[in-house]
Amino acid sequence: MQLKMDPLMIAAASGMKARMESLDMLANNVANTGTVGFKADREFYNLYQQQLPLIENRWTDFSQGLLVQTGNPLDLALGGPGFFALNGPSGPVYTRNGQFQISKTNQLVSADGYPLRNMLDQGKPITVDPTQDTAIGKDGMVLQGGQTLGRLEIDQIPSAMDATAKLGSSYFSLNIATAAKPIQDTEVLQGRLEQSNVSVSDSSVRLLSVMRQFEMLQRALNIGTQMNKEVIQEVARPS
Repeated sequence: MQLKMDPLMIAAASGMKARMESLDMLANNVANTGTVGFKADREFYNLYQQQLPLIENRWTDFSQGLLVQTGNPLDLALGGPGFFALNGPSGPVYTRNGQFQISKTNQLVSADGYPLRNMLDQGKPITVDPTQDTAIGKDGMVLQGGQTLGRLEIDQIPSAMDATAKLGSSYFSLNIATAAKPIQDTEVLQGRLEQSNVSVSDSSVRLLSVMRQFEMLQRALNIGTQMNKEVIQEVARPS
């Protein structure tokens, strides 16, 4: 005799899988509440056909986090949309994490050593003198001793999930067919950092809600399993 999963068990199993994915996402958001420039992942609901359960799909919330004054001239924040463009190991990457530093080769780089792209020199690194003060204007111009050394490349990247991919906690890369576009109106703010845009209170409430949903679906699956077991026992019982 061939047994098939009934609609209750299919719905419960699908719902539990979706809630597990949500729990992983929410836990990652909470873990990165202190990560500079982190952008929270969120979900929306999409109803599949044939009355299957609601499945949650991820999207990235690019809204701006709180800007905090640090006084460090190499700390930078963006006032408005856009991302700092850097040269990653496999091509350009983008970030809102403005914790920059001067490398051993005197280039402006991220904490992971990715050089900031120079908009005035086809994306090449910006080299500075570590013994001099570095001034960075709101337009992204990098100056030392009154001389212009370059201009930070600030780009707008697509928000669609199929166009971007997260790299680690604060970097984004683009698909090959997708192109970033320079953005003009966003201000570069020296001596500030943008904090994570994760709301701890909202994420905690959501975590509890998803955990309760998972427990309810688990109970439904157990009920379905027990019902199937009783049916099998009834069928196998001699007349």
